[in-house]
Amino acid sequence: MPSAGKAAVSGPRENPFMATVQEPSPRVISYGGGVQSTALLVLAAQREINFPTFLFANVGDDSEHPATLAYVREIATGYAREHGIDIHEIQRRRRDGSIETLWERLHRPQLRSIPIPIRMNNGAPGRRSCTSDFKIKVIAKWLKEHGATASRPATVGVGISLDEIHRANKRRSEPYEQIEYPLLDLALRRDDCIQIIAAAGLPVPSKSACFFCPFKTVDAWRHQRRHEPELFAKCEELEATLNEKRAMLGRDAAYLTRYGISLDRAIQLAPQEPGTLDAGCDSGWCMT
Repeated sequence: MPSAGKAAVSGPRENPFMATVQEPSPRVISYGGGVQSTALLVLAAQREINFPTFLFANVGDDSEHPATLAYVREIATGYAREHGIDIHEIQRRRRDGSIETLWERLHRPQLRSIPIPIRMNNGAPGRRSCTSDFKIKVIAKWLKEHGATASRPATVGVGISLDEIHRANKRRSEPYEQIEYPLLDLALRRDDCIQIIAAAGLPVPSKSACFFCPFKTVDAWRHQRRHEPELFAKCEELEATLNEKRAMLGRDAAYLTRYGISLDRAIQLAPQEPGTLDAGCDSGWCMT
């Protein structure tokens, strides 16, 4: 029985010098398979930046440009493995575990809201949910499954270069993540990224985006029509399908270009506009 004035001790005292060891929160690059994020892959391999994990949110094998899928799977993944970098290809999944692709959603019979930024008659892009549903939420799920929380946020590197610094202002952080811009920190431009990739002995990738993305430039559409006629035909079919759905809902027609006419006519009649920039996907999730 303890003596008067002294508290009873019910168990061993905690050692004040023992600290709880936590796994470090994830440090990942949002990898798009394009020039800027591939330059980040090379810099990570060279240990110029500390990002051991790259996440490629694939919106669908039927939706991503085939050249992007080939680059990620046949070039980037092998290069990453050789240099101790992990690339994870992740996709949106339904509750039953099956994969949902953006192309499938666009062709869903009950579709009422078009998830891509299809152009209205005035040329302005409509509201889109494709980036949120097929990239942001997919990466968010992976981060949370790997320990990211509001109190232990993941660090997510985004491939925005100095010549596109305005895009950094459009990227919203979520509570479970902290956004970093390694290319901005290193004052690197897109041309610098191309040189970094080439110096590593890798081919320079093309701009990454869905092959039917309405944010493509006119020159990109022309290139697709000339060199990728099968993809261009699929884009024509998609535009027609979406307008059939809109007509059934009593809505005006919408288009994949800003000219207010069908894709076939727009690309034949559109004036040459050298130097036109991609104008819409500012967040850094796509086209890097």
